[in-house]
Amino acid sequence: MSKSRRNVHFQHRSGLGHDGLRASFSDISDAGTDGGRPLSPMRSPRSPVRGEMNGKTESPDTPLTDNASEYEKKKQTFITRTIWTLIMIGVFFFAMFSGHLYIIGIVTAIQIVSFKEVIAIANVPSRAKNLPFTRSLNWYFLGTVMYYLYGESVIYYFKHVVLVDRVLLPFAIHHRFISFVLYVTGFVFFVASLKKGNYRFQFTQYAWTHMALFIIVVQAHFIMNNIFEGMIWFFLPASLVITNDIFAYLVGITFGRTQLIKLSPKKTVEGFIGAWIFTVIFGIGMTNVLMRYSYFICPVNDLGANIFTGLSCKPNPVFIPHSYPLPPPIANLIHTSTISIAPMQFHIMVFATFASLIAPFGGFFASGLKRTFKVKDFGESIPGHGGITDRMDCQFIMGFFAYVYYQSFIAQYPTASVGGILETAIQGLDPEDQVEVVRRLVKYLVNQGVVGEQVGECVSEGLVNLGRKRR
Repeated sequence: MSKSRRNVHFQHRSGLGHDGLRASFSDISDAGTDGGRPLSPMRSPRSPVRGEMNGKTESPDTPLTDNASEYEKKKQTFITRTIWTLIMIGVFFFAMFSGHLYIIGIVTAIQIVSFKEVIAIANVPSRAKNLPFTRSLNWYFLGTVMYYLYGESVIYYFKHVVLVDRVLLPFAIHHRFISFVLYVTGFVFFVASLKKGNYRFQFTQYAWTHMALFIIVVQAHFIMNNIFEGMIWFFLPASLVITNDIFAYLVGITFGRTQLIKLSPKKTVEGFIGAWIFTVIFGIGMTNVLMRYSYFICPVNDLGANIFTGLSCKPNPVFIPHSYPLPPPIANLIHTSTISIAPMQFHIMVFATFASLIAPFGGFFASGLKRTFKVKDFGESIPGHGGITDRMDCQFIMGFFAYVYYQSFIAQYPTASVGGILETAIQGLDPEDQVEVVRRLVKYLVNQGVVGEQVGECVSEGLVNLGRKRR
């Protein structure tokens, strides 16, 4: 009798492809399922499953239980995401209607948390433990840059307040030098903290910190300036990005067939273009509403103002309707030769186009960044949404564009302003000349009947007494 061969295995015929070759992984994955069970790459459609090989049959409730558990998990995530979305919307509108300071506070909080999240994904805890000053320097540079940028905005928009205050005046005059000293101090401290064996890590952290400062804090600074220029320049860009995101999803799941970019596989060309159309429509309609309220179109001249008190100003010409002639064929068709449109309606089309075609690349950039560090989200600041940065990735570049576009094509630059005149008088004249300016200005106001003669005499007498004391 021949001896049986041990440890010799033959491939089962059913494991072969149609041409007598072993089926590839792609062939197996395309083969579908066997009895409702996904096929394993090492098992043919006819091979028994593990439970059948042991003389038992797997319980049919197992996949149903897993599916039910997965469904419950997705349901809970959806509920959490919806609740926090409504909370964020409520907080946003409450802050916007309460006043500019509240919105400024929200923008400040967003940029701080976003900076923290971006810095965290590049952090190596094992290295950071040996370099305790690395995190401290990150926050120091954040504070320094915020001090410089916030100071620039406050001095520019509130010269008439800052330059007449005895305490704030020295800080305003020497603001840039103070900021430079603060930065150089951090730079020197960084160089002094370099340790052998950690040079690459420390310089990487230094460069990463400055990249985060530019992408987040600097761009958030321009969003802050948009608020000072008028609430509409903050709200419209932000709402356009949100609208575009919503319709890109809705149009994409309805008509999407063509992938847009590999970084975000779920983005489709159809959703991209469809969202553009709906964003333009939304922008025109929302602009038509906001232009009617001075609270939205007026620059900030009272930080205590809110939606109920409102603001007063001379409207920017872009908000005033102009008459435009129509081509003869159209004029004959609608029986009118002109049409009245505010120039802002044309500008908003540019805003909507940028929000639809360019701003999404801020999100693609963030997706690439997360793939680089192999993380799903930047953080867990917002339950169900991920981190703050995950929701703000497109907003930063959109706010930056809104500021640059506004300053280039819309802003009105007066030939003179109270803040500008004060700045010139304080920095360009000595005290004696400043007193003379006040004396002549009071005399002019008396002659014009703006102030009474008694007021003029009191001011003149006070200035004379001041001159005697100085001598």
